[in-house]
Amino acid sequence: MTDRSVGLAGPGEPRRPEVVNVVDERSRNRMLAVLFVGVLMGALDIAIVGPALPAIQAGLGVGSRAIAWIFTIYVLFNLISTPLMAKLSDRFGRRSIYLLDVALFGLGSLVVAASPSFSVLLVGRAVQAIGSGGIFPVASAVIGDTFPADRRGRALGLIGAVFGVAFLLGPLLGGLLLQLSWHWLFLINIPVAAWLIVAASRLLPSKRPARSAPFDWRGTATLSALLAALALGVNHIDSAQLGSSLLSGRVLPYLLGALVLVPVFWALELGAADPLVRPGLLRRRQVALVGAFALGTGLAETSLVFLPSLAVSALHVRAATASFLLLPVVVLSGIGAPIAGRLLDALGAKPVIQSGLALTALGLVLFDLTGSSLIFFILAGALVGLGLSSLLGAPLRYVMLEEAGESERGAAQGVLKVFSGSGQLLGGALVGAVAASQGGGAQGYRTALLVIGLVTAALAILSFAMRGRVTAEAPASSRSASTPSSASD
Repeated sequence: MTDRSVGLAGPGEPRRPEVVNVVDERSRNRMLAVLFVGVLMGALDIAIVGPALPAIQAGLGVGSRAIAWIFTIYVLFNLISTPLMAKLSDRFGRRSIYLLDVALFGLGSLVVAASPSFSVLLVGRAVQAIGSGGIFPVASAVIGDTFPADRRGRALGLIGAVFGVAFLLGPLLGGLLLQLSWHWLFLINIPVAAWLIVAASRLLPSKRPARSAPFDWRGTATLSALLAALALGVNHIDSAQLGSSLLSGRVLPYLLGALVLVPVFWALELGAADPLVRPGLLRRRQVALVGAFALGTGLAETSLVFLPSLAVSALHVRAATASFLLLPVVVLSGIGAPIAGRLLDALGAKPVIQSGLALTALGLVLFDLTGSSLIFFILAGALVGLGLSSLLGAPLRYVMLEEAGESERGAAQGVLKVFSGSGQLLGGALVGAVAASQGGGAQGYRTALLVIGLVTAALAILSFAMRGRVTAEAPASSRSASTPSSASD
């Protein structure tokens, strides 16, 4: 394995040299398969837990309100873990941290399956989430390290398609395993994790950058507290009584705490020798725009959770049937992701992201115009699915790989997850609040989706401020073999 450095220059601002570890195509494909299975393992766990909730509730004697913590604690620790694991991969090497993430996910699955009580189960879910938080960003960083710029789009597109596959397979696999017991939904992860550890040990790059600066523990702790406060505050919002809920002791202290910690975190990062998130990265126009797009994409993604409720209210279908009306979104998202990846390699990120935002906005607005038409409901879902396929997975991560140097590719992917995760947290509260303000029912959900659609349309207009495609390959005379100090894992 060798390195290739390519100097890239953007208009009016210096670009960091891009370092690509040159790997033969066969090794890259085998590496991509390992990354694909790892991301699929994490994504499937989210999709198959839902059907198991009644069985877990009955088996452990848990109340209806408490059972929601199975998801809440997972979201919380996943969000906190992502920037930490991503940064650790920059310091200690991709392979070491990927192995750690997979091992933690497997260990958490074992704890959940063997849990004698609900509290132990929640500990296992937290461990799972910590491991899962690093799998996707580290996989994206590995692609940035090992795939040439003109092949990254299709690789990221394949990884992005995992979530559509998981959504389709998850309920089916969950139903089959539930015939045995709910424990098997988590035990199935253990042999998969064991295979991944063996395969990743052999195939993933072992390069470990030399670092002399101390790790940014203060920044890590502050960002973790900020994200935890945001997640807990938003999770306790009662959309039906938004005003009084925001001022309650279960919400306001957390949200104020998160707000206060933002400037504290920024000040710590400015003074850190090796910051968790380099402030200079966030000052880049391209990165700031992608952060806004990720936030908006998170809003749109969460709003889809309410589509079955809209279908029941507007189309007067049964709840079981309403869930199947999500299929156009999921199928087209899965089909569109690899296509979007190839378009990235051919056209660059700007037109792909613009089309994704426009299609998503059009689909969300169309939901407001569907009335009781099943055809228009399906068409709107198809547009949103195609739009999200051009945003989730590949395109936004592609830009972050372009903007970040090799030493911070992991951290850049972690930043992207923080933005999208924050959008997902806020999306549920926003849709619920708007729907409640309109009296709920079909009109309430339509108005909420219209608001999210208008936000996405504004982001589509903002996307014209993105820089156009940068030529990834410099002339041969400008290439030089890089010799960064490195060590084996």
